[in-house]
Amino acid sequence: MTLLTINKLTDSVGAEVTGVDPDRLAGDDSLGEAVLDALEDNGVLVFPGLGLQPEVQVEFCRRLGEIDHSSDGHHPVPGIYPVTLDKSKNSSAAYLRATFDWHIDGCTPLNDECPQKATVLSAKQVASRGGETEFANSYAAYEAFSDEEKDRFGALRVVHSLEASQRRITPDPSPEQVAKWRSRPTHEHPLVWTHRSGRRSLVLGASADHVVGMDLDEGRALLAGLLERATQPGLVYSHRWSVGDTVIWDNNGVLHRAAPYDPDSPREMLRTTVLGDEPIQ
Repeated sequence: MTLLTINKLTDSVGAEVTGVDPDRLAGDDSLGEAVLDALEDNGVLVFPGLGLQPEVQVEFCRRLGEIDHSSDGHHPVPGIYPVTLDKSKNSSAAYLRATFDWHIDGCTPLNDECPQKATVLSAKQVASRGGETEFANSYAAYEAFSDEEKDRFGALRVVHSLEASQRRITPDPSPEQVAKWRSRPTHEHPLVWTHRSGRRSLVLGASADHVVGMDLDEGRALLAGLLERATQPGLVYSHRWSVGDTVIWDNNGVLHRAAPYDPDSPREMLRTTVLGDEPIQ
């Protein structure tokens, strides 16, 4: 019996899932395994109009792995984090402007935690204009390299920092802002992530500051060019949100970003993060 009905949304990344309801997602362990398998195959899963309540969303995510509770306090339901620019609903809203740039979550952890395995977003309110979430397949970006490029880029290491991502949105920061950014440790990662499965993906995005051993400007130009290649239209799925939609993505092999929207927009996504157990190596 097929547990999920899956329809591809693009050739590269993304699939729509139909025929499931919130009760099954929250209560069926076998469905959780099926979702993880489908996520491995498709990178992004879209559940249109699912209407997950926050408590049910967290329970569903428990079937996928351990839940991140590090941001508890922003929402009354533990495990839910509101993604909104409304500071009354999220006191860290200013940092969320960095989500307008392509990124992978978890490249600059506080210690040496692994990047998150997967992220679930459900739409509570949507923007009247903009606010789509875009996804790019970084497995496919690696596979598109020539053999010479795979050898060359596979040897590179990249320093990631919170400062790099925040400077993109605040290019003229105060000394206090810089000090706060720099209080978070930098991390050095390989450009090419070799996964336990044997698949390889690129570790790119807003947090990627410079290439180890390369001239600063030359390395940054290389990273910018690779990011442009990895996010070309043929490798991207853009999700236009409707209230009640739920989307889950593989944070280990998919870059994502939010399309800009009005800072006064009521747009609010409810996020639950599934912790990872695979280091970047």
